Amino acid sequence: MDLKGKTALVLGAIKGIGKGIGLALANKGVNVALTYYDWEESLDEMKQDFEQTGTPHLIIKINLLETDKIQGLVKQVVDHFGSLDILINNIERGGWPVVHGPYVCEQWDLEMATTLRAKRWVFDSALPYLRSSGDGLVINLSSISAIVGRSGPAGCIFNDGYAAANRGISLLTETWARMGAPLVRVNEIMVGIVETRHGDKTRGWGLLTGEQKESLIDHTLLERTGTIFMTGSVLRLDGGYVLGGDKTGPMPEGVV
Repeated sequence: MDLKGKTALVLGAIKGIGKGIGLALANKGVNVALTYYDWEESLDEMKQDFEQTGTPHLIIKINLLETDKIQGLVKQVVDHFGSLDILINNIERGGWPVVHGPYVCEQWDLEMATTLRAKRWVFDSALPYLRSSGDGLVINLSSISAIVGRSGPAGCIFNDGYAAANRGISLLTETWARMGAPLVRVNEIMVGIVETRHGDKTRGWGLLTGEQKESLIDHTLLERTGTIFMTGSVLRLDGGYVLGGDKTGPMPEGVV
């Protein structure tokens, strides 16, 4: 994909991974629409960093848990830039056992609604425009909690609901790849313990004991929390062969 002049919608872009991806795209000449909801104290720095790229950008405050506003968000981006080519589906609620303690229904529902449900409605609203692009791209951000769950050293940083929601993202990634093919490619980046996500620049990290931190680092081959590097991973470059040629049909009307 020739990125220059394309338009990307980057969710959760006020800090951390979302901001890093947004800046990388902007520095490649991509028009970027950037959403945020909280972390207002980082807003001025965000504005300055994107202004320095010299690339057209649009910063939008929106609560993506209010799904009735999502279609309007996508339309605002298309109306502003004229198209939508890339969706960086980066929004989550990382439930830390050491922060939130035992589950209550509100915490479980919030993790499902943020990490899983919001992604689905953004994709659904963006898909027609991504198809119109003719070369659309979706990147879903997820977590290795989908694989390891609340086990071993990770038991202090990954909640059950967070792990289940991220397992769901992998399923949706495959379904959406079928829905979008061949005009829209859908892939997933499964993030480990990154400095701004379950790592040393988060408040949860400061609540861990020295022994807990050491166990997490010892369990990681690079012996540190992550930035943008990875190891021991497999990226499947097969054109979607494993998923096969079976298309995903439309949802039935239902009877209720």
